[in-house]
Amino acid sequence: MGKPPRAMTPVEEVDLSAVRYQSPSLQAPHLTGFSLRAFVWLMESPLFGRLLTSVLKSQNNITRMLQDTVIPERPMYLPEYPPQEPEQGVLLLGDDRDPVDRVEEALHCLPPYDPSLRWPAGDKPPFLYWKIRDFAHAYRSGITTPSVVAEHIIAGVEEWSNKKPPMPMLVYFNADDLRKQAEASTKRFQQGNPISILDGIFIAIKDDIDCFPYPSKGATTFFDKIRSVEKDAVCVARLRKCGVLFIGKANMHELGLGVTGNNPNYGTARNPHSIDRYTGGSSSGPAALVSSGLCSAAIGTDGGGSVRIPSSLCGIIGLKTTYGRTDMTGALCDCGTVEVASPLAASVEDALLVYSAIAGSRPMDKLTLRPSPLCVPNLVSPDNNNILGSVKIGKYTEWFHDVSDRDISNTCEDALNLLCSSFGCQIEEIILPELEEMRTAHVVSIGTESFCDLNPHYRAGKRTEFTLDTRTSLALFGSFTSTDYVASQRIRRRIMYYHNEAFKKVDVIATPTTGITAPEIPQSSLKLGESNYVVSAYLMRFVIAGNLLGLPAITVPVGHDKQGLPIGLQLIGRPWGEASLLRVASAIEVLCNYIINIKYRVWVSPAASLDWTVLSMNPDEYLNIFKTVHYIWPFHCKFTSNSCENLYIFL
Repeated sequence: MGKPPRAMTPVEEVDLSAVRYQSPSLQAPHLTGFSLRAFVWLMESPLFGRLLTSVLKSQNNITRMLQDTVIPERPMYLPEYPPQEPEQGVLLLGDDRDPVDRVEEALHCLPPYDPSLRWPAGDKPPFLYWKIRDFAHAYRSGITTPSVVAEHIIAGVEEWSNKKPPMPMLVYFNADDLRKQAEASTKRFQQGNPISILDGIFIAIKDDIDCFPYPSKGATTFFDKIRSVEKDAVCVARLRKCGVLFIGKANMHELGLGVTGNNPNYGTARNPHSIDRYTGGSSSGPAALVSSGLCSAAIGTDGGGSVRIPSSLCGIIGLKTTYGRTDMTGALCDCGTVEVASPLAASVEDALLVYSAIAGSRPMDKLTLRPSPLCVPNLVSPDNNNILGSVKIGKYTEWFHDVSDRDISNTCEDALNLLCSSFGCQIEEIILPELEEMRTAHVVSIGTESFCDLNPHYRAGKRTEFTLDTRTSLALFGSFTSTDYVASQRIRRRIMYYHNEAFKKVDVIATPTTGITAPEIPQSSLKLGESNYVVSAYLMRFVIAGNLLGLPAITVPVGHDKQGLPIGLQLIGRPWGEASLLRVASAIEVLCNYIINIKYRVWVSPAASLDWTVLSMNPDEYLNIFKTVHYIWPFHCKFTSNSCENLYIFL
């Protein structure tokens, strides 16, 4: 007789006090160049492929979890959410309203724009790192025009593309088309008829989202030949209606099947903070464009951290919306159960405005998912600080600190402590069991769904036109069985239960966004690609709940490591809780997003002024909280009693 199968305890009976965190130990070879080519040949071989995938799955406990375990829960094929309590201090936007009207409403939730803070008398701010409202003010004041800005962008794209090594942030770029779009916007401003605050704002679109008349290749060499683009994706159409100008189609990890951003087809996008390092992926181009200052925002897709990972590694904001909050019609990945289209942005304010434009569920999702009303936080409400003070932040400490370097988790922890000291938030210890099971269920879910989409083309002779990295993934995904998929959906229900229980105690869950900062790009990976599942696992360590469970999440830059590489803090929210996440993220941004440089003392613009009365904190408290950070944090700040112009904190 064989060994009896392992049986999981029914999820309602799991004793959380007995749960012990186990750090994942993923086993897979790191391959580039000829070794990767040879490995792909073996994976695709009828003789060796089945044996090799079986060994890999066995080494990583996939077979044991999905084939040799009795899972008592019924499957959850799509995220299922209980009814949610209304969020506090929000402004309802209306899911079915015109995006122009929604963006106008969202503006009322932001602090009034004060040009004197951003535009010192007699000075022009530098071109880089303008927010959306900076552009809007400049256009309306005659300081510049969309056409002038377009020329800056064209020059910037050409400069980055001609660098050694090149930095290919776009896979499709048409300078003449960009000039035409900018000219039309410039005329609207000259005639006094701008469409919205987003008129004249330049945004990049990831290459797996339709933006007519550009092709959608998914950063492959052939997908545009088998799938034509007839119109904008819904999220792009909503932005276009607001007057947005589209730079082009941004580079990405081929078909979104990786999280480094490596792409031998068009070149690998490089991290503006350190060009020998990855941006993260799969939304590599969007993150690089925003981080480099060429645009204030971009639209990416997130099926396995693909917005949050590159945003964290590039030091920008990445908002992942609740599954079904945005209409995915017109995206290459519009049929899966884990993907969303979401904004990457230079600031929380910009993410909020773009989110207000693109949000809105498709009719079928309204029936099946029953989304809560679309809303944004009222950041100028008199109750804003009180609402922040009532926030309870969940932290699973052992998981939180399971990173490659404690600089990452310590920096994130310092940011949380600063938030709590400033506003009175509370940190609550939580336990989230079965994190390895969650990772396995996610890779089987997204892998099986991706393979289902691509298998017809794979079988029709396009196999050799995929990159070697993609072929490795597809060979693994093709080995998953129907039993594996159903078992993964049973695990999805268990993981959803644990998170729902956690959200009975806390409002948001905080983690580092990634387990490592930006990894180096191996020179040998540039021509043929790279397969490094160990690095991918570190990058994805904290992001999976947002996808498998469809929960909203946001990453906020909170510091840098000793090498000057950005560190992101992730906040995971309740279903449909984007407004609450944006509120907390905005507060963290004010406190932590003014790290200018870890090597040079650079003055922060007056827009970085902090009102310490609101923060309820003095410099000594700030110094105590950040005593472990390794940089200079320069601020312009003002105190009610003891005023100072320029406060430098030397640590």
